[in-house]
Amino acid sequence: MLVNSKEMLLKAKENHYAIPHFNINNLEWTKYILEEMEILQKPVILGVSENANQYMGGFHVVSNLVKSLIQDLKITIPVCLHLDHGTSFESCKNAIDAGFTSVMMDASKMPLEENIKITRQVVEYAHSKGITVEAEIGHIGGSEDNIISSGMNAQLDECIRFVKETGLDSLAPALGSVHGLYHGEANLDFETMKEISESVEIPLVLHGGTGIPDDKIKKAIYCGISKININTELQTAWYQSVKDFIAHTNIYDPRKIIGSGEQSIKQKVKEKTVMFMNR
Repeated sequence: MLVNSKEMLLKAKENHYAIPHFNINNLEWTKYILEEMEILQKPVILGVSENANQYMGGFHVVSNLVKSLIQDLKITIPVCLHLDHGTSFESCKNAIDAGFTSVMMDASKMPLEENIKITRQVVEYAHSKGITVEAEIGHIGGSEDNIISSGMNAQLDECIRFVKETGLDSLAPALGSVHGLYHGEANLDFETMKEISESVEIPLVLHGGTGIPDDKIKKAIYCGISKININTELQTAWYQSVKDFIAHTNIYDPRKIIGSGEQSIKQKVKEKTVMFMNR
């Protein structure tokens, strides 16, 4: 069933595990993730970036696709449909009006005052519709949807103020992770992460989960992370399988080409979910 993220994330925070957030890019990826998570009987957050939304046809297409798959595949687990890195109030509103159950307002590049103002505006509209809101403070570096940026870590006092003045439901503080592939090893600020988690009541989110070693993921969960975003790791697993398939066949049916990456995606979804949710 399609739900917002509030209950699943609060349970994760209380019981010290993390909900997996997997980005979807097309019908096949959505289907594979839902099927595997149904087997595992674990809740999942399906993330959709603005670029992926445009590629798939728009917010209504994505929303109806997910709802239809939940119905036709007889999915029984809680599923949250989440706008990942919404860049404006209008984008978040459009996603909500189309049936998304959660949105992220990412105004982290703006000055703190502006970030608070626009996030609060999104929260007021979302909460009036029963929709949850995530936001970012500091700035997570790396590359996502071909947008490259440098990182800037979040500060404890600003996080406390941000949560208090916006009323949002989950917070993604920039603490050393990056979007995309790491060049070197992730350098996470676990001390500040733990201080933020202990100072605010809402769950924390870790963006850029791809490539972080398991021991650091587990330490991040211990320090208060309740949601972890994975995108690039699914893409690279799918790419390698499809690349190998194409290299050894003359098949041109797009269904079979795309489908050759199915098991790689499902295996990665299983690995991450078991690791994130193993208490």
